Amino acid sequence: MLSACGVKDPQADVVAGKKLFVQKCGACHTLGRAGTKGTTGPNLDEAFQESLKGGFGRTAVRGVIYKQILFPNRLPSADGVKMPAKLVDGDNAHDVAAYVASVSAVGGKDTGLLATAVQAAGGGTATEKNGVISIPADPNGQLAYADAKAIGQPGPVTVEMPNKSGVGHDIVIDGLGKGQVVTEGTSSFKADLAAGQKYTYYCSVPGHRQAGMQGTLTVK
Repeated sequence: MLSACGVKDPQADVVAGKKLFVQKCGACHTLGRAGTKGTTGPNLDEAFQESLKGGFGRTAVRGVIYKQILFPNRLPSADGVKMPAKLVDGDNAHDVAAYVASVSAVGGKDTGLLATAVQAAGGGTATEKNGVISIPADPNGQLAYADAKAIGQPGPVTVEMPNKSGVGHDIVIDGLGKGQVVTEGTSSFKADLAAGQKYTYYCSVPGHRQAGMQGTLTVK
């Protein structure tokens, strides 16, 4: 039994809810405490801000979120993408709703078990091995590569992005190549790297680069 931001509920696991939210929902929604920066769907910090200021309780917010998870609005978002129904269900839907309701429009950072529930992506450095530079997408569904830096050697190389998450991603270097968008697969392209150059690799899926899914490849 856990509490977050003063909201107590023995029937919800907000730690599990945070993990599921990042994995299943973070690619589309911004939520500060979760560290997600998706832009396809509503910003969840802004969505309930006025209602909470006006006295709308977090228990009521949780109920709204739970219903939206199971039965999302039929209207598409601004870019025409519709939120699928029941991305999570059962107890998982309760866990996600409880977490989002407890941290929406709350500043600062999560503490305790919530602070370590999801490991931040982008801290590693990929290095070329046998002519291949492998830069995985974050397996937890964050809009980031596991490695925000990569090191390669001059000459021909294969740049690949293994993706074990359920969120579609690709990898692109302007002027060198573009991999295909994949879900639970590998995006790749072949390129020739120039000595002493630095290249920016990024995901071209709308909103993903803007949310921080990019990195720097240095050729030595």
